[in-house]
Amino acid sequence: MPWYDLPLERLREYRTQTAEPPGLDEWWAKRLDDARALGRPFELHPYQQADLYRPLEVYDAEFSGAGGDRIRAWYIKPAAIENPPVVVRFIGYGGGRALPSDHTLLPALGYALLVMDSRGQGGRWSSGATGDGAAGPENSQVMSRGITTPEDYYYTRMFTDAALVVDAALQLSGGRKVAVSGGSQGGGLALAAAALQRDKVAVCHADVPFLCDIQRAITLAPRAPYTEIPGFLSQNVALIPQTLETLRYVDCALLARRITAQCLLSVGLMDDICPPSTVFAAYNEIVAAKDIAVYPYSGHDVPHAHAERQLRHLRAKFPADA
Repeated sequence: MPWYDLPLERLREYRTQTAEPPGLDEWWAKRLDDARALGRPFELHPYQQADLYRPLEVYDAEFSGAGGDRIRAWYIKPAAIENPPVVVRFIGYGGGRALPSDHTLLPALGYALLVMDSRGQGGRWSSGATGDGAAGPENSQVMSRGITTPEDYYYTRMFTDAALVVDAALQLSGGRKVAVSGGSQGGGLALAAAALQRDKVAVCHADVPFLCDIQRAITLAPRAPYTEIPGFLSQNVALIPQTLETLRYVDCALLARRITAQCLLSVGLMDDICPPSTVFAAYNEIVAAKDIAVYPYSGHDVPHAHAERQLRHLRAKFPADA
């Protein structure tokens, strides 16, 4: 994929043209309050194959998300540490929490990891366990699900889940702030969680984040999942105004203004799934301490070397032995 978006010097100055909806903070506060009112206690159950992961401890976790729905997660921690710092991980589009074996690096380094399953996904490239109005995971396209009203939109529920899993992580950390991380959809969820739970999140890692500057993304990205929305609107032309209005409520370029966590983002200048300008749209709105790793010849997969850059940032800003 060639460089198809703005040149880097313009990306560093680019700002979203989407206007923030009035009362956005109050609107989101009501979503979280309503969900908490329907919630049940956070639960941990020892994983049936936990012996495979010694000296780590592995738990099958469950918390209440949007609408009081029960959302599955993995909780993985070093057995020798009583209350390690907690990192929350979010999953990319179409995937689920998979198996604990996919998530053992940070626990091996002294961190606890809480991996949130993605409601109604987990049927494509990794397995899941959580439904969205159905009994279990799906190989589904969710970009247009409930999109005509922000209250009913799929990503309103997902962002609510992402915020409320931070509440669960705080129980595990003994009340200390947590870190959030993820790539693509998971990166967008990390930004959303850091914005909606700004007083509870210390560090935010968002790789090639999805759901940023969405109104631009759906006119620019040549590959799915953003293409699901113009595909939907090409036939449902009467729903264009309502759809664009809904997207303003879940746009991480707008929510990012609220983040207080120390942030590390990444962007590939050849990314044809999350266009570089949409990533910079979110990054340029963050007023907290921040850095961005720019990979000129990378697409939607960041280089393997980026993992060590993230670890250095995490160790410096969120030490495991503090």
